[in-house]
Amino acid sequence: MEIAATKRELLLNVFVAISLAVFMEGVAWFTHKHVMHGFLWNLHRDHHRPKHRGLQKNDWFAVFFSLISMGSIASGTASGVTLLVSIGVGIDLYGVGYFLFHDVMFHKRLRRFRLPPRGPYLRRIVHAHSVHHRNIEKEGQPPYSFLYAGPQYAVDAKES
Repeated sequence: MEIAATKRELLLNVFVAISLAVFMEGVAWFTHKHVMHGFLWNLHRDHHRPKHRGLQKNDWFAVFFSLISMGSIASGTASGVTLLVSIGVGIDLYGVGYFLFHDVMFHKRLRRFRLPPRGPYLRRIVHAHSVHHRNIEKEGQPPYSFLYAGPQYAVDAKES
């Protein structure tokens, strides 16, 4: 009986982590549109007008979400509440995807590490983000998402 409960708990924790990673795209969209292009534009501005590949004020957003993730994992581990660990892992999973796409693939912030956008999905999100970056002003330009782009941003394979 205890083994079945352990398996159920494991499945629940995996489900929570994956669900939260998916949910984080909505959090990122909302934060990007209403916070980064809103009242905290002063931190996001340098991201739209980069002078170098080094650290930017915009990186404070990643620090903020990392602290939430680490805090959730640490408090869940210390208290034995595995759902808190799963929440932290889900936020972290999204953060890894965001970093690999946004910072490495799109903005090429790591000099020696390149990830080319292969396949229709990656080409579509790269194209969508390039549309967003055409405007360097606070008012911004959709899309505000990072790991999702609608079919209107599809790119013909011959173009990329």
